[in-house]
Amino acid sequence: MARGNLKKAVVQEPLRVVEAPKTKVYNDIDLNNWKLYSHIKTGTFWEFNSRDKSNGHSYDYHGNYIPQIATQLFERFTKKNDVILDLFFGSGTSGIEALNMGRRAIGVELQQKMVDYVSEKFTQKELVKNVNIICSDSANADVVPKVQDRLQVMGEDYAQFLVLHPPYDDIIKFSNDKNDLSNCTSTEEFYDLFESVAKNGYDLLEPGRFAALIIGDKYANSRFIPLGFECMRRMEQVGFVCKATIVKNITGNEKAKGKTANLWRYRALNGGFYIFEHEYIMIFQKVK
Repeated sequence: MARGNLKKAVVQEPLRVVEAPKTKVYNDIDLNNWKLYSHIKTGTFWEFNSRDKSNGHSYDYHGNYIPQIATQLFERFTKKNDVILDLFFGSGTSGIEALNMGRRAIGVELQQKMVDYVSEKFTQKELVKNVNIICSDSANADVVPKVQDRLQVMGEDYAQFLVLHPPYDDIIKFSNDKNDLSNCTSTEEFYDLFESVAKNGYDLLEPGRFAALIIGDKYANSRFIPLGFECMRRMEQVGFVCKATIVKNITGNEKAKGKTANLWRYRALNGGFYIFEHEYIMIFQKVK
């Protein structure tokens, strides 16, 4: 046979089976490719060297939580287009990061001036479609139907993730409003009002989904007050199941203490206490 008539052998490669993504009902993480998500924290000690001030975020409101917490939590516990409910909306960290990540948000804020201020951070189209800001008292049961009305407009019966970042009792006074948790006449009143907020959040959260409590502790009258753990207990009391307690450094959160580090060190040595360098991120689930 002539050499030119020889046919080349066709080598067939084996068919490659492409696995369908394996995800949970509450996030978009593909567990078949879990090694690709090394940026998602799964340990209980989180360190951040500084506050993220990009993509619409800024440190314009003392007491707001850092955006990196939102980034971590939203990727771990939400899916694209989910609605994140923040009952202490403040300067809008949850709403800004929700939009950055393709989620939606409803924020409840007590002060009308803050609602007006934060609304300027979003376009009119975003405020119509993806972000709803409600001026209301999160501890009052009246907030539930207000949020439900917004959820209905967004095509949802419930929110898919809950963020609670309350004042740390009276450490920072945020307003003169008597309904402001930072103006409680006692720590016990603070706990009671926080429990009311947690109950409202529980009722508005989709069953099976998650909530995050971001909080620190305080000192008062020469004693340590464990705000975080009592608020954890109050969350469980309204029905939540605690899934994890994360300790996060507060670098970048405490401007004032950074400027007066020596004074705080002297006070600690003189008073027999230790300077707070952490806060908590507590994760809960609404099981039923």
